[in-house]
Amino acid sequence: MFKLTEEQIKAELQGLQGWSVANGKLHKDFVFDDFIEAFGFMCKAAIHIEKMNHHPEWFNVYNKISVDLVTHDAGGITQNDVSLARTLNSLK
Repeated sequence: MFKLTEEQIKAELQGLQGWSVANGKLHKDFVFDDFIEAFGFMCKAAIHIEKMNHHPEWFNVYNKISVDLVTHDAGGITQNDVSLARTLNSLK
């Protein structure tokens, strides 16, 4: 897996609603109606995440989930991160 270039990342962000780059990682804050909905999203996402064997950095407080995606082995954002971002968007 290879680290994407800045140009490739900018191009991918065009199709990733709500995602940006923060601190060298793909980042998005998901907001839900309540904790149960947020937790349900995390449970659904966990199934896809495990199948991909590509685990996010995420943080949950009540109805908000902050997600950061980066491929540590590649030293930056890769196509795996973009794919997981698309998957997470599809689950919301």
